[in-house]
Amino acid sequence: MARATAAGPLTLSFSNNRKSNSCRFRCAARSNNGRDASPAIKIVVEGVTELLRLFSSKKSSDRDSIERNRGQMPSISCVEDVLEVIQDDYRRAYFLTGNFTVDIYAEDCLFEDPTIKFRGRDRYGQNLDLLVPFFDKASLELEKIQKDLSPETSSILASWKLRTYLKLPWRPLISIKGQTTYNLDKNYKITRHSESWNISAIEAIGQIFGFNSREIDV
Repeated sequence: MARATAAGPLTLSFSNNRKSNSCRFRCAARSNNGRDASPAIKIVVEGVTELLRLFSSKKSSDRDSIERNRGQMPSISCVEDVLEVIQDDYRRAYFLTGNFTVDIYAEDCLFEDPTIKFRGRDRYGQNLDLLVPFFDKASLELEKIQKDLSPETSSILASWKLRTYLKLPWRPLISIKGQTTYNLDKNYKITRHSESWNISAIEAIGQIFGFNSREIDV
C-alpha cells in the first residue's frame, strides 16, 4: 500500500442547517448511480470549475510550473512496466500534486469520471493544475493495483481512497473511494483513464458545496 500526504493547517465547521440539505442530496443521488452524469450535473461541474478559477490565487504561469514527470520514464515493454510507473505516480499522489508521468499516456487519451469526460493528456494536466492549489491536508492512498487477467484486453485497475479539504470559504471535506481503469494500446500507451466512485455524481457535487461533507464509509 502506498500513501502520500500533503499537510497544512485547516479547520472544518458546519452550520446547523446542513443536515437537511445533506439529506436532500443523498435522496436525490439514489436516482443517479454516478456512472453517467446528467446534463444538469455537467453544467454544475462546469460552474464549479469556473468557481475555482474565480477563487484561485495562482496565476497561470504559476500553475504551468507544476512539475511533470517528463523524460524520466524507463523503457516500457509490457503491462507490468506500465503498472510500476503508475504505482510511482501514486506515491507522488498525482491526483493531488499534478505530478504524473505524461509519457505513458497517449496524446489523445480519454479521461472520464462520473462528472466529466474529455480527451487529451495536456488538458488533464491543466485540470489538475487548476485543482492543486485548493487541496489542503490532502491524502491519496493506493489500496490495490493489478493488471487485468483477461487475455483479450490490456488494462490495469487501481483502487484508491482520496481525502482532502478544499480551500474555499465554507471549508468542505472531500472523501471518495474509487477505482481507476487504465486501458493500454499495443504500444503500452494509456488510451483511457476511467474513474468510478463509491458515491454518485450528485453526492460528489454535494461534498464540494458542503452539503455532504463527511467521511465516506468504507
